[in-house]
Amino acid sequence: MSYKLGVIMDPIETIKPHKDSTFAMLLAAQKQNIELFYMTQADVFLQEGMVYGDMKKITVTDQDADYYKIESSLTRPLSELNIILMRKDPPFDVEYIYTTHLLDLVAKTDCLVLNDPQALRDANEKLYTAWFPQCCPATLVTRSHVRLNEFIDKHKDTVLKPLEGMGGFSVFRVQKEDVNRSVILELLTQQEQRYIMAQVYIPEISEGDKRILLIDGEPIPYALARIPKEGELRGNLAAGGKGVGMPLTERDHWICQQVGPTLKKKGLMFVGLDIIGDYLTEINVTSPTCIRELDNLYNLDIAGQFIERILQRLSQKTQ
Repeated sequence: MSYKLGVIMDPIETIKPHKDSTFAMLLAAQKQNIELFYMTQADVFLQEGMVYGDMKKITVTDQDADYYKIESSLTRPLSELNIILMRKDPPFDVEYIYTTHLLDLVAKTDCLVLNDPQALRDANEKLYTAWFPQCCPATLVTRSHVRLNEFIDKHKDTVLKPLEGMGGFSVFRVQKEDVNRSVILELLTQQEQRYIMAQVYIPEISEGDKRILLIDGEPIPYALARIPKEGELRGNLAAGGKGVGMPLTERDHWICQQVGPTLKKKGLMFVGLDIIGDYLTEINVTSPTCIRELDNLYNLDIAGQFIERILQRLSQKTQ
């Protein structure tokens, strides 16, 4: 059977193909003779109760220049696709939420939407860790400066971050004696109008912020430890961190066992866990990355595994 895959992502002309996990998924799908259709959020619309897309049929080539070709442009119901990958990067704003509502309607058809639109709304990448407190460091989520100051006073060395960011954006390390405490709290909470997360600082960040990829609840056996550059708190590759591969530890496997079954049940088929030391710090569900880095380090085909699992799911639906 011939399948059609639609991807909703950031403008394809802006990506770096050799690093981009969504691009790796498109290459893997094309190898399976799946037709590819590309869209941005702006291309998705609702009319008379049906969700449509202004989509471009594309082919992709694994190279840094001229890496995609538009074969044709068309406007069709999204329900005519067999698979939709929602791979738009954060920020997770109200426009993102509206798009997931439209994709809810598509998910009621025979089209397989990944990750599940409702689960994308439910699983905030920072806050969803609270569903697995046994895996997490001491954490506080609040708008209150009083509670945040109490947390900083108690733990002495903390990390503060907004709930909707990515790539290490607006992440602060705040210590008890920091003279900028009040300013940082005002900035992050927008004068107590926005929730933020505070966590105890984990010194093992110097050894790397590990990204573990899960496909349908099962972990890839290697992690990419993103090690901060000198003088930097954040290990994110987007913030200049260096990626170093390493096998999963016993503790890593235990965390995956705690989290994986719930992710699978919710329809979160491709997820990236962030682990620092022994602790789960984030559950990335919107557009987790690091496929290409791990593939290159360990001669893997992570995107190929993902597409194979999708094809298995489609086969089960038709039986």
